[in-house]
Amino acid sequence: MSGGPTQQVGEAERREIEAFVFHEARLADTSQYGEWEALVTEDMHYWVPAGPALGDPAAGLSYINDNRARLATRIRQLQTGKRHSQTPASPMCRAVTNVEARRAGDGSGGDGGDGGDGGGDEYVVTATQVVYELAVQSTARLQLWPGRVTYRLRRVDGMLRMAAKTVELVTASEPQPNLTFLL
Repeated sequence: MSGGPTQQVGEAERREIEAFVFHEARLADTSQYGEWEALVTEDMHYWVPAGPALGDPAAGLSYINDNRARLATRIRQLQTGKRHSQTPASPMCRAVTNVEARRAGDGSGGDGGDGGDGGGDEYVVTATQVVYELAVQSTARLQLWPGRVTYRLRRVDGMLRMAAKTVELVTASEPQPNLTFLL
């Protein structure tokens, strides 16, 4: 994810960003999709490419390539309890480590167009993640989903929100089982 030069974040910002990332992971693990959805911006982009995250997401193959509207539809489907590929919902636990955060853009704190009081603060955050999924609705096997996650976080009305999430699976170039849950 490029977008100009980046700058280090301060200690307080780093702690706030890490807390956001850990909270986002817990909400996804526990299928609290309404609360998870409240963490995203109106222009959210959620991408799980079928290979390295290079170039334009629309130009290559993806396992998931959702804009905000498609993401809302995915969440509504999961919340119905009738998404048979996730009935019952898979118990999941994710380990998130190696969180690194940098301020995105030129660091000038311009308005960023978010309309909030945060001065347009935007961050690029990377982390290593492993999702442990027990596929109870099919094989009852433990699936591992290791990957590198890149978030673009933006301050909206003083609160951090997720404007983008890209999950580069270690196994992206291999055949994948069902990916109906949030990574």
